[in-house]
Parts: sequence; structure tokens; C-alpha cells
Amino acid sequence: MNPFDSARLSARMALAAALLAVNPSGLGGVALRGPAGPLRDQWLALLRRLLPTGSPWLRVPSHAGDAALLGGLDLPATLATGRPVAQQGLLARSDQGVLLLPMAERVSAGVASHLAAVLDNRQVVLAREGLRSTSSPARLALLALDEGAGDDERMPAALLDRLALHLLAEPAPEGETLPDWDAADIEQARARLPRVTLPEPVLQGLCAAALAWGIDSLRAPLMAVHAARAAAALDGKDEVDDTHAQLAAALVLAPRATRMPPHAASEDAEPPPPPAEPGPAPQAQAPEPPPPQPDEGQAERDTAEPDRPPEAAALEDRLVDAVRAAIPHGLLAALQAGQARQARASAAGRVGAATKHPHRGRPVGSRHAEPRSGARLHVLDTLRAAMPWQRLRQEAAGGPARLRVRREDFHVVRYRQHRPTTTVFVVDASGSSALHRLAEAKGAVELLLAECYVRRDRVAVLAFRGGGAELLLPPTRSLTRAKRSLGALPGGGGTPLASGIAAAADLASQLTRGGDSATVVLLTDGRANIARDGSPGRAQAQHDALAAAQRFRTEGLSALLIDTSPQPSDAARILAEAMDAAYLPLPHAGAESLARAVQLAAGPAR
Repeated sequence: MNPFDSARLSARMALAAALLAVNPSGLGGVALRGPAGPLRDQWLALLRRLLPTGSPWLRVPSHAGDAALLGGLDLPATLATGRPVAQQGLLARSDQGVLLLPMAERVSAGVASHLAAVLDNRQVVLAREGLRSTSSPARLALLALDEGAGDDERMPAALLDRLALHLLAEPAPEGETLPDWDAADIEQARARLPRVTLPEPVLQGLCAAALAWGIDSLRAPLMAVHAARAAAALDGKDEVDDTHAQLAAALVLAPRATRMPPHAASEDAEPPPPPAEPGPAPQAQAPEPPPPQPDEGQAERDTAEPDRPPEAAALEDRLVDAVRAAIPHGLLAALQAGQARQARASAAGRVGAATKHPHRGRPVGSRHAEPRSGARLHVLDTLRAAMPWQRLRQEAAGGPARLRVRREDFHVVRYRQHRPTTTVFVVDASGSSALHRLAEAKGAVELLLAECYVRRDRVAVLAFRGGGAELLLPPTRSLTRAKRSLGALPGGGGTPLASGIAAAADLASQLTRGGDSATVVLLTDGRANIARDGSPGRAQAQHDALAAAQRFRTEGLSALLIDTSPQPSDAARILAEAMDAAYLPLPHAGAESLARAVQLAAGPAR
């Protein structure tokens, strides 16, 4: 049984829903990360119950384009009236309501840019398809439902930055009391919100807390102000106090923290618990901070605020502690170790580069062109292009009122398809490598194979030893076959490096010609002793290896060379330069470290 099936909402999730219902457009929306299930459905039902009756509640379809989002020509009405008639898109129809974005981690760059522009300007401008330029209000809240399974599956950072509340779909802990708000409480809070004031010290404290936790975005403290005012209105107050500011810091600033404050308390100190709902300010004293160390961050603070009042300093410390208490323990430990969170590239690049194709792939709109050479006519967009000119064409023709379509109106369907990605692992199984790192290389490749399987990439395994190279596993998505072929790989013998590089280049070129995006991961110490013709001799073998490596540079093949020698090798570095490949020396790393370093060095598939 799924533990989330019988889970209750946490107080944090309930509070976020209440604050969003009080001030939807001010907060921008919520990024809710977690799988689809009863827990997420409970939160969505709670938010819908708290919103005013009749508030728009629309969903962005997965295939939404510019016309669906921004609006465009209403083709049936235009055909009926004989003149251009505009229709509103999803963004304009969501005014004063909520717009749901399912699978936000897969949203395209175009859709993300439209949503970001609307969240910034709170209006949508329609100027397309021969229609008169118009603007419509779009004061909406965006619910981005992020179902990504790993850190490499994240929604666009530009869109995430514009959403005040970042939540994890987690069940409530045992014994937690869920706040009980209804629609009447939210209605009173919405009416009170315009009268809520924010004292200057609170504003300065939120900005100082954001700076202390390494939050570079200027939107974060502004959205924290909106959250604090909404919390005060929900609490029935006309002025924001410390409790409301701490709530806003915990909800808005904590998910964005990237570093520990320079004047942070010691790691072993027990932070005060975060307030679960608006109420009396907590009386617990913050832990006594250690004596400040003379570092650059503290020097900047002292220079910027030489005459800071004690009350302002105490408020800032309370807000910093509120952020610390809301950060999960694992992330807090990472921040204390000096590891900043960085948004990774979109996962779209991991499944192959998107390429245009005239006839195959997923339809992604249309373009001006004549339907020749097998191109498919886009009937609706062709009619949309022709409709604004019908009255002029009919008057010029002097004939009966019929639809007149010209060559300049033709639109054909645009297609886009993702190139499959194949990672070719080339393993040096010769005697020199077997003595040093073959076991670690096998373990690392197995971990990388699992990563490729998750990304739906194909993998191939090629090994070279003795007299030549051997393709142990043709390109496949079978993780079991890949591990079996790698586990049966013996070690020992000469190092025919040139043969291994040439075989890898042949395979990569073949995959590229077939439409794949191929990446070669070469694990070797760079020392060759078997020439291309099979004869022994280190000098000739190194010359042949460098000659074979030049093919990677000439054909623009993507490669990563991992130096598996005990110490960084000049031979491997020179070989990587000849291949125009990324060079990664790992003199003291094990299998897990090797796999992690390859993931960071390779990045998204090119």
C-alpha cells in the first residue's frame, strides 16, 4: 500500500494554500514537487475550496501553443461574420484565478517564457494573425506541478524564480495539528489585505536575511513581503509583526538558500522550531552565536551597516533562524559544508537534441511555405492567414462572396523530433589498465549504465586488449545485457589503443549518420604498445593512436576521456587534446566518485 494514500496534509502545505488564496497574484503561484497521488489531490482540493466561488481554474494542456496561451483568431466566428474575430487564450481567461501547469519539469522554453512574462506584467498582449493589438488583464496564480524524479529533472529556473512558494508533497508528521480555515476566513483576509502595512524594520530584515542566505534574486524578498502581508491579513492584523515575517522567511526564503550566513550559529546548536501558523510570537531565544570570524562576508556587513540598531539586528537574527529551521537537515549540512545548490540543465537535453524534420516527429506549429516535397498543409493556420483579407479580396475580385485563399496564405506543418542518445563506453582492458583501475572502471561504467537507463538512452560497450578491439555490446537499452557483457570482460594483454579509438570513431560515426546523438566515454591510461597493424612497439603505437584520435576532432564527434592511471598522465592528456575531448584525471577516486565526476563533466548530451 502506498503510504501517501492515507497521508494527511502538513501544516506547511495547508498554510501555503491559505496564503495563496489570500493573495494569488502577489505570490505568483506555487511550485509543488512530488508525484501525482492522493496527497497532491488533497492540496489542490483544499486550495480550490479556499478560493472565491467562481474563480477560474484552468489547466495548460501538454500540447499548448501560442494560440492556446495568448489567444488568436476565432476561426468559426470569423467565417460566420466575414471579419476577423479574436478569441481569448488560457492566460486571459485565467484572470483572477488559477492556472495549472502539469509536468512542469517538461515545459518548453516557449511556454515558460510566456508564463514568466504574464507573471511579471500581469497582462497578456495579443498582436498576431492580422488582429488589432490588444491587452487583457491576467492577474493569475500559477500552480506548477513538478513530477521530476531526480535533481536533473527541474522546471525552468526563470519560471521557478517567479513563484513565491516552493513545496514538497510530503505527509504531515505524527501529532501535527492542521490549521482549520474556511472560505469565509479567506474572504475576510482578502478584504483586509489592502490595509495591511509593513514596518520598515521588517522590510529591511527580510532583505538582510535573503542576503545572508545567498539569495541573489531581488524577487525573493519582494515575494516574502507579499507572503508576510497575507499572513497578517489571515491573522486578522493590520500590520505585519515578527511572527508573520518569520513565516514568510521560512516559506519563501528557505527553499532558495544557497549558503550559510557568515555569522551563522554553530552546527550543533538547536534552532528554534518554525511557527506553524499565525499566532503569538515564539518566546524561545535563539542559540548564542559563536564569536564572529573575520571573513569577507562579515566585513561587508559591518561596512554596509555601521550604525545598525540592536532591534534591527535582533529581528534579522530571528529571520535568519527561521530560515535555518525550515531547511531540511540534509540540505543544511550541505550548505554548512559550503556546497551551493545549482539548478541543473533541463532534462530535455539528456534524451537527445531536438532537431527539425520536414515530415516526421511531433507537430510544433506551422510556417509560411507551400505544400511541396511531401510537406503537409496546415489547414487551420492557412485559413487564419487568409481570413483578415477576405473583404478586400472579394471587393477586388468583384465576384461572389466566397473564401479566397492565395499562395502567400499557405502554411505547412512544422515537426520536431528528439534524436536518440547513445553513450559508447570504450574500456581499456589491457594489462597496464588491469593492474591499476580496471575494477574501478567496471564499477563506474555500471553506475553510468544505470543513469543512461533512467534517461532512456542507448548504451554500447567496446573494449580493446591484446591484438585489437571488440564490440562487446551493440547499442541497446537493456541494462541487464550491458552489465553481463561488462562483468565478463577479462583483463590483460597488450594495449591496442589506436584500434580501440578507431573502432569507437567508426561506431560513433555510424550512429550519427543514423540520426543518433552519440557520446564516447573512453577509459584508458593513454599508454599504447600495439600499433594499428598489430605489431608491438610503443613509439609507433602512440603515433597511430594520435592519428586515430584526430578523426574525432575532424568529424566533430563528442568524447570524454577518463585517465585511469594512478597519477594524471601526460600521454592521456595529449590524447584528449588530439581528440578534442574533455579530459578527466581521477588518480584516487573509486567507482562512485568516478561515476559522479563523469556526470558532472559530461553534462547534457550535446
